[in-house]
Amino acid sequence: MNKQNNDRMAGTWRLYLVYFTLTLCVGVIGWKVSSLHIVERDFLQGQGDARTIRTEPIVAHRGIITDRNGEPLAVSSPVQSIWLNPRQINGDLEAIGRLAREMGLNPDVLANNIAANPEREFLYVKRRLPPVEAERVLGLGIPGVYAQQEYQRYYPQGEVVAHLVGFTNVDDQGQEGLELAFDDWLSGKPGSRRVMKDRRGNIIEELLILETAEPGRNLQLSIDSRIQNLAYRELKAEFIKRRAKSATAVVLDVQSGEVLAMVNQPSYNPNNKAGISDFEVLRNRALTDTFEPGSTVKPFTIATALESGLYNTASKIETRGWMMVGKYEVKDSLNYGELSLERIITKSSNVGAAKIALQLGPETIRDMLSRVGFGTVTGSGFPGERSGVLPPIRVGWSRIETATLSFGYGLTSTAMQLAEAYSVLADRGHRKPVSLLKLDEEAIAALPREPVISEKISRQVTQMLETVVDPGKGGTAAEARVPYYSVAGKTGTARVVGESGYQQNVHNSLFVGMVPARDPKIVVVVIVNEPKGDEHYGGQVSAPVFSRISSGAMRLLNVPPDQLLDGKESKDNRGAGEP
Repeated sequence: MNKQNNDRMAGTWRLYLVYFTLTLCVGVIGWKVSSLHIVERDFLQGQGDARTIRTEPIVAHRGIITDRNGEPLAVSSPVQSIWLNPRQINGDLEAIGRLAREMGLNPDVLANNIAANPEREFLYVKRRLPPVEAERVLGLGIPGVYAQQEYQRYYPQGEVVAHLVGFTNVDDQGQEGLELAFDDWLSGKPGSRRVMKDRRGNIIEELLILETAEPGRNLQLSIDSRIQNLAYRELKAEFIKRRAKSATAVVLDVQSGEVLAMVNQPSYNPNNKAGISDFEVLRNRALTDTFEPGSTVKPFTIATALESGLYNTASKIETRGWMMVGKYEVKDSLNYGELSLERIITKSSNVGAAKIALQLGPETIRDMLSRVGFGTVTGSGFPGERSGVLPPIRVGWSRIETATLSFGYGLTSTAMQLAEAYSVLADRGHRKPVSLLKLDEEAIAALPREPVISEKISRQVTQMLETVVDPGKGGTAAEARVPYYSVAGKTGTARVVGESGYQQNVHNSLFVGMVPARDPKIVVVVIVNEPKGDEHYGGQVSAPVFSRISSGAMRLLNVPPDQLLDGKESKDNRGAGEP
């Protein structure tokens, strides 16, 4: 009996134990479920979302750069960049090998790069692939390999506008030229969106646009692509022919101060920067390289003489071909004897210019050069633009320094400054800022036009400059003539400074001119640095390039001719521009 009771009690105890255990398990499960749904709900929901919901950037494309007529100079094309998640692909050498072979990469290098970044979730494989190539890579179906949309800059005009427009880096940030100067203006504002992804990282649903992408603003330059291409072609041909060190040409609109063309040699292709080995080719020499302008300064010496009242157009100066200034000799190529102010320009007499400067004093010459823009930046806004050097008149300033200043030595200038200075003569003595951006009519009308030379004197000097290209008057630049148009300009042939002073047979060849001379529309500067061969004078090397550029520009700008073939003025323009 006792044994039966004990067995019954033992069975009851075991049953209660089972009930208790089951109840405890249900309680624990209920508590855990309650905890997950109530206490830890927000945390767990956040962790789940973190693994399925992502915030993705929306790329904004960069603004377009165009010329004054709307021709594209820089555009942004959509591309794809391939990236991978090292956590998903690390160790899968077969997949890494397939990926590398498809993209033309070294499999071992790619595998080592992945192995070196095992904890990262993002690693670029190759940037800026055409969409077709990117689709082919994604078509391999390799886990952990993805594509990201980006934009790549493309320059339709290539090396023709490379120095002016510049280029961007792999992240679409401006690095050179106007791409750098106007980077904030051109750069778009990226947006963002919230998306849901599966465990492989594929987007399965777009949930919300958090911020809309804003494209960059467009930029319209003052450049005329037609004139730019013309100037580039002619300058490059002369650069190659002369085996020169470098060359520059600038075409400036007289009325607005807009730069219609700006080209340099040597140049580069901004669409293929991998081939650039000499970074000096990146410089926009028209704004960053300085040189002694030589005889192109003489017209301003003559303008100073006329302004002083000590000289007039009938004044004569005995040159004799040479003169001594202290222990230094100043000489001309020939003994021209007695010269008028006009003939000093026509024959480019160093002696005549020096005698004028020594009588007037260095302060007056320097003041004139400063007023027309030498020694100060043009205000173009181009990164790295240099001001050149217009030395201050100091105590102990020597007579030879005064003499050489009068014919363009002892100061330095950029090609852009030289164009600006001659535009003062072309625009009846008014100086205005230059612009690399297109100006509308309202902006042109509002330009500050500072009178720095009297209209009468600027016209007189311009008429003197016409004789430089007149073979009948023995000018130094007959090859600068432009058929059917009057031309006023000046040659310059400046010796180049070397390690031990001026080099005997190394020169820079210059020509600056305006056309049509009686009502100038454009100023053109052509500089060929260190041409090789028997010819090195500005009238031989640079003047012909000026002629070809100006002739084409007149046609492109629809400027009516003002001369007949025999050099006489046409009926409709006879007497235009007389003071």
